[in-house]
Amino acid sequence: MAEPAAVSSLPREVREQLAELELELSEDQQERNRVKENFSLSDSSVLCQRIGAKFGLCLTRKEVLLRDITQKGYEKKRAKLLAPYVPQTQGVDPALQKESRPQMPVPSAAPASASSSSSSSKFHRARSGGARDERYRSDIHTEAVQAALAKHKEQKMALPMPTKRRSTFVQSPADACTPPESFSVPPDVTATTSTPSARPAAIDLPPSGIVKGMHKGSNRSSLMDTADGVPVSSRVSTKIQQLLNTLKRPKRPPLKEFFVDDFEEIVEVPQPDPNQPKPEGRQMTPVKGEPLGVVCNWPPALEAALQRWGTTQAKCPCLTALDVTGKPVYTLTYGKLWSRSLKLAYTLLNKLGTKNEPVLKPGDRVALVYPNNDPVMFMVAFYGCLLAEVIPVPIEVPLTRKDAGGQQIGFLLGSCGIALALTTEVCLKGLPKTQNGEIVQFKGWPRLKWVVTDSKYLSKSPKDWQPNISAAGTEPAYIEYKTSKEGSVMGVTVSRVAMLAHCQALSQACNYSEGETIVNVLDFKKDAGLWHGILTNVMNKLHTISVPYSVMKTCPLSWVQRVHAHKAKVALVKCRDLHWAMMAHRDQRDVSLSSLRMLIVTDGANPWSVSSCDAFLSLFQGHGLKPEAICPCATSPEAMTVAIRRPGVPGAPLPGRAILSMNGLSFGVIRVNTEDKNSALTVQDVGHVMPGGMMCIVKPDGPPQLCKTDEIGEICVSSRAGGMMYYGLAGVTKNTFEVIPVSSSGSPVGDVPFVRSGLLGFVGPGSLVFVVGKMDGLLTVSGRRHNADDIVATGLAVESIKTVYRGRIAVFSVSVFYDERIVVVAEQRPDASEEDSFQWMSRVLQAIDSIHQVGVYCLALVPANTLPKTPLGGIHISQTKQHFLEGSLHPCNILMCPHTCVTNLPKPRQKQPGVGPASVMVGNLVAGKRIAQASGRDLGQIEDNDLVKKHQFLTEVLQWRAQATPDHPLFLLLNAKGTTVCTATCLQLHKKAERIASVLCDKGHLNAGDNVVLLYPPGIELITAFYGCLYSGCVPVTVRPPHAQSLVATLPTVRMIVEVSKAACILTTQTLMRLLKSREAAGAVDVKTWPTIIDTDDLPRKRLAQIYKPPTPEMLAYLDFSVSTTGMLTGVKMSHAAVSGLCRAIKLQCELYSSRQIAICLDPYCGLGFVLWCLCSVYSGHQSILIPPMELESNLFLWLSTVSQYKIRDTFCSYSVMELCTKGLGNQVEMLKARGINLSCVRTCVVVAEERPRVSLTQSFSKLFKDIGLSSRAVSTTFGSRVNVAICLQGTSGPDPTTVYVDLKSLRHDRVRLVERGAPQSLLLSESGKILPGVKVVIVNPETKGPLGDSHLGEIWVNSPHTASGYYTIYDNETLQADHFNTRLSFGDAAQTLWARTGYLGFVRRTELTAASGERHDALYVVGALDETLELRGLRYHPIDIETSVSRTHRSIAECAVFTWTNLLVVVVELCGCEQEALDLVPLVTNVVLEEHYLIVGVVVVVDPGVIPINSRGEKQRMHLRDSFLADQLDPIYVAYNM
Repeated sequence: MAEPAAVSSLPREVREQLAELELELSEDQQERNRVKENFSLSDSSVLCQRIGAKFGLCLTRKEVLLRDITQKGYEKKRAKLLAPYVPQTQGVDPALQKESRPQMPVPSAAPASASSSSSSSKFHRARSGGARDERYRSDIHTEAVQAALAKHKEQKMALPMPTKRRSTFVQSPADACTPPESFSVPPDVTATTSTPSARPAAIDLPPSGIVKGMHKGSNRSSLMDTADGVPVSSRVSTKIQQLLNTLKRPKRPPLKEFFVDDFEEIVEVPQPDPNQPKPEGRQMTPVKGEPLGVVCNWPPALEAALQRWGTTQAKCPCLTALDVTGKPVYTLTYGKLWSRSLKLAYTLLNKLGTKNEPVLKPGDRVALVYPNNDPVMFMVAFYGCLLAEVIPVPIEVPLTRKDAGGQQIGFLLGSCGIALALTTEVCLKGLPKTQNGEIVQFKGWPRLKWVVTDSKYLSKSPKDWQPNISAAGTEPAYIEYKTSKEGSVMGVTVSRVAMLAHCQALSQACNYSEGETIVNVLDFKKDAGLWHGILTNVMNKLHTISVPYSVMKTCPLSWVQRVHAHKAKVALVKCRDLHWAMMAHRDQRDVSLSSLRMLIVTDGANPWSVSSCDAFLSLFQGHGLKPEAICPCATSPEAMTVAIRRPGVPGAPLPGRAILSMNGLSFGVIRVNTEDKNSALTVQDVGHVMPGGMMCIVKPDGPPQLCKTDEIGEICVSSRAGGMMYYGLAGVTKNTFEVIPVSSSGSPVGDVPFVRSGLLGFVGPGSLVFVVGKMDGLLTVSGRRHNADDIVATGLAVESIKTVYRGRIAVFSVSVFYDERIVVVAEQRPDASEEDSFQWMSRVLQAIDSIHQVGVYCLALVPANTLPKTPLGGIHISQTKQHFLEGSLHPCNILMCPHTCVTNLPKPRQKQPGVGPASVMVGNLVAGKRIAQASGRDLGQIEDNDLVKKHQFLTEVLQWRAQATPDHPLFLLLNAKGTTVCTATCLQLHKKAERIASVLCDKGHLNAGDNVVLLYPPGIELITAFYGCLYSGCVPVTVRPPHAQSLVATLPTVRMIVEVSKAACILTTQTLMRLLKSREAAGAVDVKTWPTIIDTDDLPRKRLAQIYKPPTPEMLAYLDFSVSTTGMLTGVKMSHAAVSGLCRAIKLQCELYSSRQIAICLDPYCGLGFVLWCLCSVYSGHQSILIPPMELESNLFLWLSTVSQYKIRDTFCSYSVMELCTKGLGNQVEMLKARGINLSCVRTCVVVAEERPRVSLTQSFSKLFKDIGLSSRAVSTTFGSRVNVAICLQGTSGPDPTTVYVDLKSLRHDRVRLVERGAPQSLLLSESGKILPGVKVVIVNPETKGPLGDSHLGEIWVNSPHTASGYYTIYDNETLQADHFNTRLSFGDAAQTLWARTGYLGFVRRTELTAASGERHDALYVVGALDETLELRGLRYHPIDIETSVSRTHRSIAECAVFTWTNLLVVVVELCGCEQEALDLVPLVTNVVLEEHYLIVGVVVVVDPGVIPINSRGEKQRMHLRDSFLADQLDPIYVAYNM
């Protein structure tokens, strides 16, 4: 067949496949068989180099079994590979040659040549602090990961990088942050104050440019129409676009859709995949180890062995300790060990207390606290305890008062009843002390007495004293601590007989003979280090050289040198020790390992150990290391040594490897990997079952059912040599140490109890044991099992050298939304750049997705050395997980991927089309539900012999009062000190109003009907100006004055209202007049175009010719302008009739008359606040004590002390005022008492609001101030809206406000389902006061306009004499007017009532209480503004519910606001803690919204306190926030884009 012109021009992957084919053919059949049996690495390297050179590749060795291939098969496959390239002999498509580049600057896959670079650079790089954790070293896995990433590169995915403020993280170099692009932006409406730390004064920000009732065309040209008033070039929008593109990718596994009833959202776990592999083998039978040989001179107990060697072989060396440089410093002989242990035993039993009251008795537990570099003192203490028959509990030396996991160690000590700790003098001196020199009380530890065991402090035993050495029985010998997956520490109790039997089994398996030298690099206090180096050592009179961890850090080759120097026969190591020795190998050429008959690799149970073993062998084979000497073993604290490979016969073939499919493993079945070499796991065996033991494999969860032969399960062991119980934990003990396996039918198999080892694996051919992971590292996601170690290995294979500090990666799962979610946390190198880190993170996600077919929920990078450490420096996983869940991990980079991982969301709701209002109504009638409507008292039936009623207009009422009661005080204005600064009697108010009216006519040349803007601070001047306007026939428009400190933010609002209201004149004070014309003002608006400005400070004493009387009550009285929370500027028209009707309704509801006093602490510019401040006193004649809310900022006590001083019965305030008092005075109740403040006089304390009642705030206020007499029944709220400013107000008579708990899930479906208090997903709602007299409400479906039943959530429609007459617009937009103010029900209302739409959702519920009319009381509950609701996944969400959940998640969240943008949910949180906590909030916010609202957060924005704009009514301006975010004006601390 024709050949392509140049092999080198072929795409890389084709060349790789050709090279592989050539490899397969290169050795004849016999050679291949040899490779299968005993894969010689040096041969294969030569072969790889030869073939690699031919194809222009640098091939790395592969530890794979080579497949059989004939010459014919080879040619056939080769022809198939080359077919596409043969026709293009000359011009190979260049696109095929170069790999497609991704948009994201992802570093290309590491060139394969890197792996063959000189070992010197390798060593240098590794020691620099970025070395990979070599427990997971695997060239083959690295290749697999690179191949998987190459696939992803072709998809060209650009992930949006998080936005980070430069100052936030010390770690990030300055140049790593994206500078903001320059473009023109609208005025910064959020920077309302120069100090970002405190929330600015509540300010009404300029509206978003939408005026209700204005035509789209009449929008001011300066407002940008693009993307809802946001510049399109915005950097934020670009990132959101990137995020949306990312989210369009298909999810994996495909999203399962479930049918759901409209009522409930049902979350289901995805059904198992019908194609998943299932076990097919027969049920396994337990596997027996060889019998434990009977050796005639084995001692009856371990203590007897010590006595024998100590008395007969006293000079023989037992243990050699090394100094810091790795040189032998002291050798303990058997004689010394015996004599010193005897002294200690005697001292413990006889010298610590008195003869009658000894401190220790046989059977008591004692803590052994010895450092890792002092094996001699530890060994003496351990055997001293055994001889004294007290039970040693070895633990780590505590370094600080709050060590990672230290509290749990304390729990273990407490549960073991330990009161005594043995230690060395040096160690005791080094423990942390209090100021007076005592050892600190470690967190969670019991009180301990510390005993120093140095020889000089021990008493020599009398000649006649002998320890009691009996034959080994089932009494406890020692307790070894172990930390569970959840972080709790348990004590595994080992009996004397088990300790002896284990030593016998190890002696037989390892073939120990007397006098051998062993080198131990492990921790001698526990596990294999203790079993071989301290216990079996004495049994066989071995000589142990103990190499401490601290020496390994400074001299990694020290253990190899010790083996060489002492001609040691056995070495006990972990993979990391093999790796360190390879790294340091160049430093020492002349070492020999030929003496070693066993190199016991104790973490051979980690599937990734195979690569370290192979690499170490290939390097040290030249130094005499025999291939058969490598002996991996598997251990666990409960089952002790589970299996160990016996030393092989020289020249015999080495055991084979298992190459398993990771996909199969995730389903718990064993499948040889054939299809995708990228997701293969190569595992080596850990030898055979221990002598005298029996092993079975049971299912990891549920009853201990025996697995099938091709199934992965938990390894269980039955032998005399295993743990007997968890000390003091009977329940857990039964499940672990007394397991009787059952068959598939559930019947027990035999009656021999087994011990669960906590290891996952299987028994392979030839009864070889294979371990594929640990139960502690098991992550079960959507029914599939993954191993934490495997995921760490994949993370490390992704070029971690630039990013990850010393390979420190932790993987664990957290339970979020009915499934486990994988979290990966890594330490970031101090010199890693933002770009590198983000790229590494995105590549890790891709690699894990490709190789393990599982999504990562969260990937976090933390600064180097900040993860909690285990005593030997590893990562303390459970503590890390706890920090993550508590929000105290402090990441410096984070990437959340909930969109990819969460595939079990309920199906989005499909609204049923074609269900008309009639059907709904009939449905309600059939179901026996009444139509949801309610009304206040009927005005016609109320008897009030009120003289005011004969006056149609408020101006007439004022004139009448000025004549009838001229000196009656109507208003009293207080300053911050609580002193009266201004008062107004009926006559004074009338006279001042006349003078203002004459000025308007003379100076302003105004005509009746002209609009006049009133720009005053809260006070009496505002009231006089208002009545002055009415007296002259002008229409007043009250506007909040601009804030002198933030003109740029506040003046545009004033300007806009002046423009929209077409004001002919502005009435104001001299100070404000100067401000309006100042240079600063000119910077914010065009000051030349203000209408006439008149200051009313010095008025001429001129009488008004005549007071204007409107021809009809329907004439316009005043305009009420307000910016809604959605950023909509709305002006409504209030007629004289509506004003009188409203004042009368309030008078009746609150029983107001002239002898009464009320205190008002509200803003007087719009809504009910304005009505109470300016209108009600004139109508009802009561006295209003006015307290401007801003005065509370300088005197928090002002409002409450006024109420107390004047003995006020009724007071009105805003939520902002209530919150200020709750937060500011909450801890000063005693001071309030001392000041004599008493609120027992208060009958009603009413919060004026246009929103859902803030129950938690009103309840905390009531609880806080009940100690100063506030009645729990006093606090209530009002409800009003733009169309009708007062619909509900509690008043004096009638039942107390009721509260209900409703189901949040039903509420999203517009259904109301009442639940009990404390029910999950319940929401507490309070009634918004009583409906005012003359007011009727009905609950309506906002889409069909049909009435709804009691159990439904719908829009509140209102009919009343004081409803506003319409929107004030420039071009009367009749459709909006008709729709909002004069609308009819589409069905079921024969009277054809005209309703006004409030724009608020709520429901009516008939209560058991009796209303004033004698009928049952109907309560109205407001749920939230329709404009504010978020429509997501077909459901209706109220921002406040999501915000409440978010605010609860972390103590540092000061405030929170949510909005949506292009169907993405954006959550903005204000951080009141330190900036390093910013990234902790991202996972917490994502978790809580997912758990409680079934929504995935798209973007989390962390900002400074005070950034979320809040208006004068204390409501969040979410749309303003949205616009500022999209225009990139928030200066966020961090923006996280969830994938």
